[in-house]
Amino acid sequence: MTNVNRARRQARLSRALGLPLTPKSVKYFEKRPYPPGEHGRARRRTESDYAVRLKEKQRLRAQYGIREKQMHGAYLDAKKEPGLTGESMVELLEMRLDALVLRAGFARTTLQARQAVVHRHVLVDGKLVDRPSFRVKPGQTIQIKPKSQAMEPFQIAAEGGNSDVLATVPSYLSVELSDLKAQLVARPKRAEVPVTVDVQMVVEYYAR
Repeated sequence: MTNVNRARRQARLSRALGLPLTPKSVKYFEKRPYPPGEHGRARRRTESDYAVRLKEKQRLRAQYGIREKQMHGAYLDAKKEPGLTGESMVELLEMRLDALVLRAGFARTTLQARQAVVHRHVLVDGKLVDRPSFRVKPGQTIQIKPKSQAMEPFQIAAEGGNSDVLATVPSYLSVELSDLKAQLVARPKRAEVPVTVDVQMVVEYYAR
């Protein structure tokens, strides 16, 4: 898939889900803040409870750019934890290595963050990790590999070049941007995680 086609697909998905998923899709979304398709502008009939829950689940999945199997796995893990399942689910997703690479400002989009991990540019506690789904534990440090730091995208990141499209660094991360280094200082709390979702709807979708 070319970059242009990928951008169009993300813009279309953004409109379908009602939130911009990438920096480029923001402008498309602002121009066309209605669902895609010939009937997108028309008033939609009332959606069923199932459709509402499905859409909410798809919104969360799209924001992390993960497959359904990974999403369901996070739900099952969250069910085993004390407290609210929906909040735990978001917290566990946020501890993914690719999510933290993005939050730290080392990448501009979820896809870039995943590619940085898959292409073996990221260390966790000094060891190479190439699984985007790797769950970082509080106290662990992530860093762009020293040899990779000379690459242009990472040089831009180190100079704060991604700050225009990313949310403020959350309190559960301590970031040394110039060194492309960050530490997960605490488990993320749902209220601090910059994703847009009604977690209860997602839980209801999986619990049906």
